[in-house]
Amino acid sequence: MYKVLVSDTLAEEGIEIFRKAPDVEVDVMTNLTPDELKGVIKDYDALAIRSATKVTAEIIAAAKKLRVIGRAGIGLDNVDAGAASKRGIVVMNTPGGNTITTGEHTIAMMFAIARQIPQATISMKSGKWQKNKFMGAEVYNKTLGIIGIGRVGSIVADRALGLKMNVLAFDPFISPDAAAKMGISLVTLDELLAKAHFISVHTPLTKETRGIINATAFKKMRDGVFVINCARGGIIKERDLLDALNSGKVAGAALDVFEEEPTKNADLVNHPNVISTPHLGASTDEAQKNVAIAIAEQITDYLCTGEIRNAVNFPSVSAELLAVIQPYVTLAEKLGAFQAQIVSGGIKEVHVEYSGEILNSSVAPITISLLKGLLTPVLKENINYINAPVIAKERGIRVIESRSSEVKDFTSMIAVTLKTSKETRFAAGAIFGRQDPRIVRIDKFTMEVIPEGNMLVLYNCDRPGVIGNVGMTLGNNNINIARLQLSRQQVDGKALIVLSTDSSVPEKVIADLQKLPNVLSVTQLEV
Repeated sequence: MYKVLVSDTLAEEGIEIFRKAPDVEVDVMTNLTPDELKGVIKDYDALAIRSATKVTAEIIAAAKKLRVIGRAGIGLDNVDAGAASKRGIVVMNTPGGNTITTGEHTIAMMFAIARQIPQATISMKSGKWQKNKFMGAEVYNKTLGIIGIGRVGSIVADRALGLKMNVLAFDPFISPDAAAKMGISLVTLDELLAKAHFISVHTPLTKETRGIINATAFKKMRDGVFVINCARGGIIKERDLLDALNSGKVAGAALDVFEEEPTKNADLVNHPNVISTPHLGASTDEAQKNVAIAIAEQITDYLCTGEIRNAVNFPSVSAELLAVIQPYVTLAEKLGAFQAQIVSGGIKEVHVEYSGEILNSSVAPITISLLKGLLTPVLKENINYINAPVIAKERGIRVIESRSSEVKDFTSMIAVTLKTSKETRFAAGAIFGRQDPRIVRIDKFTMEVIPEGNMLVLYNCDRPGVIGNVGMTLGNNNINIARLQLSRQQVDGKALIVLSTDSSVPEKVIADLQKLPNVLSVTQLEV
């Protein structure tokens, strides 16, 4: 008998699936403190959660029997997936279960702020009739700028086109052809900021998107713009938004998410031109039923049959095959994550070539793992082994898989050629020993790079003193170098340095490195 703990409020339809499943026993215990959860989790095979329960490394360490964690929703900020992976615990979510709801909430917020509906409602409830005070704006024939045209962004675009709006989108990871098929125009971020009457953000919160809408961005916007955020708090700098509202640059803001939740930013929430909701994007009966049913079915199927669906840390393969190809699954994902962070331009084509002993096994899960690694730095929790190929196709990315009988330097090798709108890049990887992934070639440079943790990739002119200057700059800023690899094409030519650091390198230090003599470029990444 498998025991399932539901520690957050889950729609009854999901609970009923657990109750009806053979060999499954379900307990519902909500509002547990971390210590209480730590005390009981040892008895359970599965944990079903939403956003309230924090599944920390400490909780996972206490979960002696736990096989699967299922999140009824998309976000996994409250789950230490790395700790779960180390313990062999499958982490699942339900991508797509609440995308329509979040998209509809965005459209509702846009109408509400354009017509000042909440402000007018409050006025009437206080006994006033201020017809002349609440002059609204039409959305018809206006330009909506969408930052991030993924699942929710594309739904918002579709609804906006139905409202006869002009839709612009900024997303460096989708091709112009794919955007054109949606009926939208792909533009640069600066173009979007300058042209849009309404701006809505729909990206995950990453290092690249954190604070992307800031004081500089507001200066580039047209006067009287409306700004909407139903994605993640932190994408918009709240202090800068408040300044833009006070100056009149921004006519109104509609916010469902905040830098801190529950928010304590009373100045922003109480601003007369701000409407807000307490993170309600996914809060509809339909969405909560959908995600509850989905996660209950996924957990039950995994416990009873071993089938894995919508896992963010394991591919959908049999246990027997996984034991053979797991090292290559890991290598491919790290190769993809590495390349995604060093290339520029929207990805158009991925060509993965397999050679050696790995051809004796199915390589399809390995290609999926590569795509997951490639897309994860951009879309974070929205990507898993199930939806990575679908999203790659939606974004117009052509995937080519080939096999080579040519004898290489390693018993098995994975080589990846990445074509973007701006460049073509190459990287290859192999397994050292039985388990250890290595990147053995980057473009024309031969190396033995361990793809792990915080990394810096530096292209430089092959001149004396470069390594010393780099080391001194990092050392002076208390950044410790864990590993360093150097390769060059020829004497006095171009060289490549790949180094790992014990901690993330601040942007100021990156800028200092970029200014060093003979350093051509510096890219920080995390694999």
